[in-house]
Amino acid sequence: MKSEPLKIKRRGNDGHKIITVRLQEDTLDRLDKLAAETNHSRNELINLILNYGIQNIEIE
Repeated sequence: MKSEPLKIKRRGNDGHKIITVRLQEDTLDRLDKLAAETNHSRNELINLILNYGIQNIEIE
């Protein structure tokens, strides 16, 4: 399966709902490093990654 690249766009409309999520420390560390490298907030990246995953998931 060839996956499409994750395209990160600038901020858009705000129609978000606040939730709580538990993450493993190494995942959070990697996310924070990516946020620093891309100058995006942790929240922005989580939303981009989740949206990409939802659109590209295959259920077997």
